[in-house]
Amino acid sequence: MDYQAIAKEILKDVGGKDNIVDVTHCYTRLRFVLKDTKQANKEALLQTEGVISVVESGGQYQVVLGNKVAHVYNALEPLLAQQLTTKTSTKEKNSLGNRILNTVAAIFTPVVPAIAASGMLKGILAIAVMVANNFYQVDLKPLNTYIILSAASDALFYFMPVILGYSAAKVFKTNEYIAMVIGATLCYPTIVSLMTEKSAVTLFGLHVTKANYVSTVIPIILAIFILAYVQRFLEKVIPEVLKIIMVPTLSLLLMIPATLLLFGPIGIYLGDGVNWLYYYIMNLSPILLGGFIGGIWCVLVIFGAHRGLVPIGINDVARTGRQNLLAFAGAANFSQAGAAFGVFVRTKNKGLKAIAASATVTALFGITEPAIYGANLRLKKPMIYAVASGAAGGALMGWGGSYGTAFANQGLLTIPVYAEAGTKAFICYLLGCGIAFFGAFLLTIFLGFNDLPLDDSRQEPSLKTEATTVKEKQRIQAPVQGQLVSLDQINDEVFASQQMGKTLAIYPTEEQIVSPGNGQVTALYPTHHAIGLMLDNGAEILLHIGINTVELKGRGFETFVKAGERVRLGQKLLSFDKQIIQAAGYDPTVLVIVTNTAEMAIIETTKQTEITPQTNLFFMQVKEQN
Repeated sequence: MDYQAIAKEILKDVGGKDNIVDVTHCYTRLRFVLKDTKQANKEALLQTEGVISVVESGGQYQVVLGNKVAHVYNALEPLLAQQLTTKTSTKEKNSLGNRILNTVAAIFTPVVPAIAASGMLKGILAIAVMVANNFYQVDLKPLNTYIILSAASDALFYFMPVILGYSAAKVFKTNEYIAMVIGATLCYPTIVSLMTEKSAVTLFGLHVTKANYVSTVIPIILAIFILAYVQRFLEKVIPEVLKIIMVPTLSLLLMIPATLLLFGPIGIYLGDGVNWLYYYIMNLSPILLGGFIGGIWCVLVIFGAHRGLVPIGINDVARTGRQNLLAFAGAANFSQAGAAFGVFVRTKNKGLKAIAASATVTALFGITEPAIYGANLRLKKPMIYAVASGAAGGALMGWGGSYGTAFANQGLLTIPVYAEAGTKAFICYLLGCGIAFFGAFLLTIFLGFNDLPLDDSRQEPSLKTEATTVKEKQRIQAPVQGQLVSLDQINDEVFASQQMGKTLAIYPTEEQIVSPGNGQVTALYPTHHAIGLMLDNGAEILLHIGINTVELKGRGFETFVKAGERVRLGQKLLSFDKQIIQAAGYDPTVLVIVTNTAEMAIIETTKQTEITPQTNLFFMQVKEQN
């Protein structure tokens, strides 16, 4: 196969190198960011040798090549070397909103665990204070222990400009530590004090708009966005010998005044504008807003789009000391827990029952991804019941004026955060959570869903029975423990349609991947989300952990083998952190693909749904060579 010719053909059919903003590749596909997707010729690409499919997703134009992708990328890279020396952000006219949402999500996703932990700590402290006051008549707030733990729960939010400065710098590809210094300047006690004094504040003789930047979100993001361009300019014009000193120094000298005089106030006004719009809608109809967020929140979680709303809640707390966004979102969380609990009670499938039980508990404490991906979404109807019940609960909270005094993750431990809103508002919050949970639970119980098949001998042949019918066929065992998932539930056209070969999908209940047979590691992608194997029985296997997890850039993955290494059946290949994958908004489903399906005379798949590493997934025979 002439990879050079294929690369040239693909380059021509995506509109030429002038139409390409960026190109990367994962284990199976080239991922282009194009200036104008209309210039690409999809039909011509599909006719190109080696191209399996063409997919437009997440602002990317993806050319699926299977295990040949690395060869084609290596041939393509020299053709684009000059074009891609300076990467810029995508300029697609029709995707501005999508780019803004993706940028906000990318900035906040790494911070979410710390936000959740801080909110959880606030909830625990609120419970402790409530119990101590009501049952022991003890005030915990003057105690040093309470003061220190309270400071720990507040620190992230107080120093939000510092935290987001680092995260934004990673996204905008500029110096993280200069960004943190800018954020720290905004929170510096002397600056905070200056902003509260009656006398005017000036900088180089110019009037500084007074604003409290503690806990703010938009000013620092805007400042770091500009910093990225400033630093690139300085690196171009300053001689190499002076760069290490002059670039950071001039960056601070330019950006600190610019932030306090211009970009900071603009960010404050934008934040106030977002708050005004949110509360304008809230005042028009708090019932509709509460119902909308309560219903749509977990749908947004599926796509990771809920991260785009996080700044609203954080900015709300910073400006007003309260937020109702997560109150309404709490209805969504409890509805997912209720639906998962209904699945647990109703299903006859032992594996699904186990998943639903654990997912119910995690959802009650604010982590809904296991309930969404492991039970409700895969069965479809429970997801619909959860959305409807979450909307009903959120609507009641909106009517009652429920709000929280901290940006705390929505779950059982953080309920006291919503108690300070007053008796009516708190009762409506509790009732809203109850309606969401029990509504979804009862709908799931009484209206039902299409259950997964039983995993006992009444419904499917045992391994022993299957072995007698295919005794001359080679076997490929499962690489991970979990539940078999229907391919129509996979949110990726290429994998779902088995364009790369016979495919099975497993929703993992454990977090390690083992070898499905004896063989050799043929490829290991740098981000460790995919591994290729050539088994001794002739099967070429691709193990792909999660959907679009290449975007995690290796975070949450650890490998234990190298490309070219011999492996044996059951040997540990890699591990992954399902919580990190789900927190980033990605589906952790493991895909097992026989990439040389065309070379098989016969290939059959297991009928089991509860999968262990000892389960025989595929039964196949390689075509005899004439």
